[in-house]
Amino acid sequence: MTELFNAIARNLILPPASPLLLIAIGLLLRRRWRRAGSIVAGFSLVLLVFLSSNAGARFLVAPLEAMATPLRDTGSAGAQAIVVLAAGRVRAAPEYGDLDIPDHLALARLRYAAHLHRRTGLPILVSGGAPRPGATILADAMASALREDFGVPVRWVERRSRNTAENAAFSAALLGSEKVERVLLVTDAMHMERARTVFQRTGLQVTDAPTMFFGEQARGLAAWVPSAEGMRRSWYASYELIGLAWYRLKSGATS
Repeated sequence: MTELFNAIARNLILPPASPLLLIAIGLLLRRRWRRAGSIVAGFSLVLLVFLSSNAGARFLVAPLEAMATPLRDTGSAGAQAIVVLAAGRVRAAPEYGDLDIPDHLALARLRYAAHLHRRTGLPILVSGGAPRPGATILADAMASALREDFGVPVRWVERRSRNTAENAAFSAALLGSEKVERVLLVTDAMHMERARTVFQRTGLQVTDAPTMFFGEQARGLAAWVPSAEGMRRSWYASYELIGLAWYRLKSGATS
């Protein structure tokens, strides 16, 4: 129940729910303060349209992606392993016998991890637990995809984590038992800064291995047309910016 309430609260402060909520508040204010309510509702509507475009989303995406450096030279990192973080899942995919499978974000991470493995020969760790009790463990679905679809072996499967901080803690424990200290960390470019921060706190030496850069795709007039993809990017970037601010606030409070 707590997780449900947290999910509802989280989504209410992220787009598109937050601009829609502000529009509703503005319309209610119009009953008593017509001008003020119109301003709130009008601004919120413009904000909603803006964030629904890829060009608008870029204003949130670009600062996050600027913190992630593409991995150009795998040899210079001196890494001992590749760590791949879980994303989402597709529930009960009928074409796979109703099994849960990695979603498109997770598959992008897995594809890049397979690419890095073929370039470096480094062993792979996949990290991600069950999103809820009784659900498929994300790391197991990721390991199956790497082995069966990409033809790449998986050495470690971390099955307990429920968030990025736990990804770091439990992965570090697994790797530490085999004296692994330096890793290539694979996740989305927007997630890279937050992920690197918590992994470094475990004592691991982390080299960024980000994938899925979206910022430079938002070019031209067509990028200003509202779309579901634009809103998805705005939602994701807002989530990461808030998460990064929260991690830094917690770090400051405990330092």
